[in-house]
Amino acid sequence: MPLQLVTPPAGEPISLAEAKLHLRVDGGDDDPLIGSLITAARQAAETITGRQLMTARWRLVLDAFPGPLLMHAGSGSSFSLPAHAILLAKCPVQSVVSVEYLDMNGTTQVLPASDYVLDAACEPARLSPVFGKTWPPTLPQIGAVTVTFDAGYGSASEVPEGLKSWIKLRVGSLYGHREEMAVLSRGRIDPLPFVDGLLDGFKVSLV
Repeated sequence: MPLQLVTPPAGEPISLAEAKLHLRVDGGDDDPLIGSLITAARQAAETITGRQLMTARWRLVLDAFPGPLLMHAGSGSSFSLPAHAILLAKCPVQSVVSVEYLDMNGTTQVLPASDYVLDAACEPARLSPVFGKTWPPTLPQIGAVTVTFDAGYGSASEVPEGLKSWIKLRVGSLYGHREEMAVLSRGRIDPLPFVDGLLDGFKVSLV
């Protein structure tokens, strides 16, 4: 996996108090457990959707810049996915911190920010050279290109409610069933069909 987490989020999309209210828990004995379940549920939501909920820093490592440099939209289309674009799969992307590469001498170079443009409105975000520029040649070696970027919605209040509702429901399931397997003595229990549907509209497609 070429994506590496550099700086994890400093907080969670739902607070301990919000989770305890959902769980109807008053005491503080289980606070550490509930806190860890919030993190686990948030990570599960991010894995399923391909999103970053709270702000975090990521590093994308590539063997070379993509190509060739083809920039046009098809007939009747106002959108293109050029072959030279770098796709940043953790959404939403806030900003690109740096683009670094190994030149033909094996020296690390930092690409000037004025040489590339980020389309963060697209999901996944597109990163490509500005008009009149091309990606520079790189050393033919694995891991020659590194893109560092920040992704996430920002504060907890900016995370969509559908995502937060799913996290609360997952925390409830994890809190209520703390083992890998459960022995049910009261008959069959089926999951509520709408629960995972809360995430459907947030899934990032790479196609």
